[in-house]
Amino acid sequence: MTQAYVLLDRDGVINVDSDDYIKSPEEWHPIPGSLEAIALFNKNNYKVIVITNQSGLGRGFYGEATLSKIHQKMVQLVNEKGGKIDAIYYCPHTQDDNCSCRKPNPGLLKRFSTENNRSLSDLFFIGDKLADLQAAEAAGAKFILVKTGKGEKTLINNPEISSPIFKNLYEAAKFIIT
Repeated sequence: MTQAYVLLDRDGVINVDSDDYIKSPEEWHPIPGSLEAIALFNKNNYKVIVITNQSGLGRGFYGEATLSKIHQKMVQLVNEKGGKIDAIYYCPHTQDDNCSCRKPNPGLLKRFSTENNRSLSDLFFIGDKLADLQAAEAAGAKFILVKTGKGEKTLINNPEISSPIFKNLYEAAKFIIT
């Protein structure tokens, strides 16, 4: 049997987003139900992978050590709810760097696919921004939009989005596992 995976954006999907960036563990706060959603995926034999742009690194707002502490907090809080994040892929670049890994480019998703010898065609990538949708499409993954974070604004600005849309990560998780 093929291992089941789900790919998640971080800011606005798992945790509350900020236009000023999440620059410390103290600024990282889970969206209600998101940690439970990750545990629900795990209980249904899904491995959870985080795919996230972290341009605050490239902008000098925080360093690798701080990002590591933010991710340690996220992993710990998920663990406390009975869940597990299996891997975190992040892009440290700014838009001006023209890298292949910064969403909407598909580099991070393709790296996951290569490293895990796994096709993306039957995997869901859950995000709250148009860049997440574009990265999923470019990589050949299925996409789900959540209305948390910038999801409502994304939907208003892009009413043509036809992928499944859910109130939050927990509702998306229930849809995927059924």
